[in-house]
Amino acid sequence: MDEVEVFVDIDAPPAAVWEALLSFEDYPEWDPISRTIEGVTVESDDRRHRGFATGRGRRSVESSVVAIEPDRRLAWLDRFVVPFAFDRYHEFRLEPIDDGERTRLLQRETVRGALVPLVFDDARVERAFVAMNEAIAARAERPASATA
Repeated sequence: MDEVEVFVDIDAPPAAVWEALLSFEDYPEWDPISRTIEGVTVESDDRRHRGFATGRGRRSVESSVVAIEPDRRLAWLDRFVVPFAFDRYHEFRLEPIDDGERTRLLQRETVRGALVPLVFDDARVERAFVAMNEAIAARAERPASATA
């Protein structure tokens, strides 16, 4: 098992960060990791059997949403090939700081399985998470700064 965690403090409340995180249709414009996220609806209470696809070019990964807590947490599980060959748990956590005026965003990925030593590059993943967290921060801070 391996894990990568990246934090960023954002000058916007959790609701603004959540909105930026969930604007899936805009991901191709700004997200340095994924080009598309399709087929997920976070308003539903049926969390266990919903999934979505992420993709860049021809690669597409089917994911199952495992946790949705509005303004707090979004998590999903990817399974490649067969269970325990390469399982990837991906999570975003939003923590209000400074009386809710700002947000600490955690992006975490935990991987396990026989293929992890062959395909998982934690340094590359960490760099990608830093870039994505910074992009989410820029999107979330833009509306907050426009109203100030």
